[in-house]
Amino acid sequence: MRIVIITAGSRGDVAPFTGLGRRLRDAGHDVALAAHPSFAELIDGCGLALRPVPGDPQQLIRDWARAASREEVQALTRAYADGLADGVADAVAGGADLLLTAFGPSALATAAAEAHGIPVIGTYLTPSFATARFPLPNARDTGQGNLAAGQDVVRRAAGAFAGAVTRLRTRLGLPEAGAEPPVVRPVLHGYSPLVLPRPDDWPSGVEVSGYWWPARPDGWRPPPDLADFLQAGPPPVFLGFGSMLPGEGERLGPLVTEAVRKAGVRAVVQAGWADLGTALGGPDILPIGDVPHDWLFPRTAAVVHHAGAGTTGAALRAGVPAVPVPVMADQPFWAQRLYELGVAPRPVPFQDLTAEALATAITTCLSDPSHRHRAAELAQGIGEEDGAAAVLTEVERLG
Repeated sequence: MRIVIITAGSRGDVAPFTGLGRRLRDAGHDVALAAHPSFAELIDGCGLALRPVPGDPQQLIRDWARAASREEVQALTRAYADGLADGVADAVAGGADLLLTAFGPSALATAAAEAHGIPVIGTYLTPSFATARFPLPNARDTGQGNLAAGQDVVRRAAGAFAGAVTRLRTRLGLPEAGAEPPVVRPVLHGYSPLVLPRPDDWPSGVEVSGYWWPARPDGWRPPPDLADFLQAGPPPVFLGFGSMLPGEGERLGPLVTEAVRKAGVRAVVQAGWADLGTALGGPDILPIGDVPHDWLFPRTAAVVHHAGAGTTGAALRAGVPAVPVPVMADQPFWAQRLYELGVAPRPVPFQDLTAEALATAITTCLSDPSHRHRAAELAQGIGEEDGAAAVLTEVERLG
């Protein structure tokens, strides 16, 4: 079966689908990822085909930060969504028997699937159905409860792509969509039910499958300087903000350097989009580029991260405690969840980040053995799950 996985966004929105795609490929399916060209090396290195989709998420984040008004932000978002719509249409036109789609581009994927008469499965990385049990990521406090706040999240997400969906449906010769966003079924959420159980008020056909772990690129080996650093002393603390904070390295580097010194730890610092390696100092800090989290995190004492869905899962899988420093989007949600699970101290929101606050959080995380104990417990349970198997079962049912 020809399967196209449609996703958009930063590395954390793409990497989990490399592992899922490889699992489907190994089961005999022809798998391609429709994603931004900047992830070509990642996708190719995992032995999967790329169907490029226009857009540069790193530049988009930079442009959002520089925008002078809300109207300018909206215009940037519309242009991004329109390019994504064209890319989805072209990717599916290249041949597909089944679509798997992340939540963001799901309305675009649904339109393309309708036009080509093929089924679609939702493969979402964060909870995306309103529930009374908890507020969805990006929920605003409306004073009306979790369910109403979650419905507002879903409406706003649909609104961000509404114009692009209308134009795509016109291009594909489809009738105008109704007032309600299209319903995708089945939907599988790619995180562990031990981390966030499935609410009992979710509709039928919406499940929590377990994580889909990123594939490790073929032939990958750890950089010699990283291997040497790990062997030269006690396990270091990992610090990284993933795809957040483009261009913030000059400001963050000294802050991270001072926090590491105050906490008295060794540290491995991932440059990421912030380019953190440009302003770090000291013999106990090693700047690194992209390194598979499944290899690195078990070798660390704790993981300081932005609490994106993928990095959150990787740290939990490794059984190490965390220091969440959420920046935006779904990150405050996962950061709070780590605290509630007992694997992390209270989150340090990025806007409140100082060297003193970061050093205190690292010290608190490492000095409380309950964090590591709880992380090890969760890792054992997560290790027994097989989230990709649930997706494969749905794929074969539809095939």
